[in-house]
Parts: sequence; C-alpha cells; structure tokens
Amino acid sequence: MAFAESQNPLRVYRIPQSRYIDAVRWLSPVSPSDRFAAIAYFDADTNSPSIEIAYVDPNPQSSSPTLTPQSSWTSPSRISSLRTAHSTPQPLLAAATFSGSLHILASDLINGGVMESEATVSQLGFHSGPVSAVDLREGGTECVSVGEDGRVNLVSFVGDSSKLNYRRIFDSNGLVGYTAVKWASPSEFATGGYGFGIQWWDQRTPGGPVLQFKGNWCQGKTSGIVHSIDIHPSRKHTCLAGGSSGTVFAWDRRAAQQPIVLSGAGTGEAPNSLLSESEVWEVQYDRYTRRSNIGNISSTRILPVMICSEDGILAVIEQGEEPLELLAEPCAINSFDIDRQNPSNVICSLEWESLAILTRS
Repeated sequence: MAFAESQNPLRVYRIPQSRYIDAVRWLSPVSPSDRFAAIAYFDADTNSPSIEIAYVDPNPQSSSPTLTPQSSWTSPSRISSLRTAHSTPQPLLAAATFSGSLHILASDLINGGVMESEATVSQLGFHSGPVSAVDLREGGTECVSVGEDGRVNLVSFVGDSSKLNYRRIFDSNGLVGYTAVKWASPSEFATGGYGFGIQWWDQRTPGGPVLQFKGNWCQGKTSGIVHSIDIHPSRKHTCLAGGSSGTVFAWDRRAAQQPIVLSGAGTGEAPNSLLSESEVWEVQYDRYTRRSNIGNISSTRILPVMICSEDGILAVIEQGEEPLELLAEPCAINSFDIDRQNPSNVICSLEWESLAILTRS
C-alpha cells in the first residue's frame, strides 16, 4: 500500500544490544536535558531476565546517541509486561512476569538511577500462569493486572511496604482470557482479549464489566486478539486497540457496537487500509502532531495513532489519511514508547537485539 512521506526531518539511530529486549519505556526526566529509559532484557544464553535503567545521552558530539547503564534489577522470571507511572518524583515501574508475579520498582534518577524493589506479589492464586498485562495508575498507588486465566486483579501498595495487597475484581475461571489493560480514570479501566473484544470496568459497580464491546464485526475474524489498548486522557470515551491481522480500531463507548476501523479487518461496508498483515503489538496515541492546535480536531475524529508490528512496521495512522511510515525493519518491532515530555522522541525495541531511537523535528 502507499505510505505518506514525512515532511519533517526524521533521524533514526540503531543501538545494538547483546540481549533480547522484551519491553522499553521512557522515564520521567529530572531535568529538561536528561533522558532515562527502562529496558526489560532477556539473555537467552544464561536464561536470565533483568530490567535496566539507562541514561540516554543525545551526545551532540557524535552522530548517534549512547546508552549508559545506571542500575539493574534481576527478575525471577522473564518480563511479560512493563509499565511506568510518570507523575511521581521517583518514577515507579510495574513489572509482570511469565511465572505469574508482579513487582513494583522505584528508581532514584537524581542519585544515578539506583533501582530498588519496593514490593512484590507472587503468592499462589494471584494468577495462574503468565500475567498478560499490567497498568500503573498515575500517582503510583494502584496497579491492575490481567491474565489469560481470566483473572482481573487490583493491586494497591504503600511505598514503604514490602508486600502488595491485592483483591480479585473478577475471575472468569478460564472461560474468558484477557491480554491487555489500560486505566481510564481512578475508578475505571478497560481490558481487551480474544475475538477483538473490549471490556469496560468501573470499581464503583462490582461484579463484572459494566460495558462490553463484542468483536463480531470483523468479517468473521473473531479469533483475533487485542494486544494493546490506549485511552487518551482528554477523550476517555474512546478506547484505541491494536491486535491480530494488522487490525487497529477504536471503540467509542457512545456508539455501542460500531467500531472505527483505522487499519486491517473491516466491517465490510467499505475497504480499509492494511498497514500491516501481522500482529500489532502496541498502540499509543501520538502526542506529536503536525497540527498547530490539536483542540481543533473534532471530538468524533480519532486522534493520531502510532503502532508497531510483528512485520517490522512503526507508523503513524491518522483517520482518513495515508499512514505515515517511520520505520520498516526486517524484524519485528516488539514495543515502543513516546516521550511524554518531548513527543518528538520515540524509543523502540527490535527483535534482532537492538534498540532504535527516533527523533522527529
């Protein structure tokens, strides 16, 4: 398919690594000139997973930035999901594992990025099998976790506590599996799973999801999986989702069961662009916009979206326009993150043991 060409200079720097990268996240900077990233590694030779805090030096004297490791934490199992809370003075990280545990880590960026384990939950019954996804609520006091076992857990903690307290919000006993989760407000969050389904939860209404989006709209491709969800803070009525077969869509909770398809499988009413034919591993609203005033965008129009995929595509999608391709790699792009303080900076992990840093100007 045709891709739009970027009219802004795009600089791409690839930084080889010696280990597989499962996830990467920017951390809130302590000063405008500092940039730190949290990187989840897996060393296949030694079967050892870890999370490292690295200082990202733009290094104006060189043609490419450098990564300087600051601290490291060894995980008891490979990382399945990594999220950060941006509103705390010392950034908090939530790391979930394939063995079913959850760990809250704190990093002191002022004192060299020292990382310590604040709390953990690993007891039997938390999750049966891997934790599919977690999300930290802004403010860093609660975390929600989901798994393919059908369990939805709300985890709360205090900074000086060595143990996490959790309560089971829902358990489908394996009849429904969840693969993605995202906070929408202090009391609401969304989950995604098989069949391109999305569920909306409100802690003020216990017993199950208060609203569900059933994925029986995509020409029979109900076996698809939602891998990632994002919710824009100014438009909490819309859930953005990416998943199987290159599918990227939005669900406006005001519009019942009618999806807004941005790429991939459609409703059959009109052809949709196919940006990727493989798994879309992550979606995020792209806060870096070519528009001079994002407030001018209609409330019914989906804001610009960035995606990464199994077939090596990193791109921006705008509703009704040709996708803007940023990267086309010969390997999967497993995860990415947009710098909140400077949305022109993007960091992503490549399957061939490499990081890529993009700067849009």
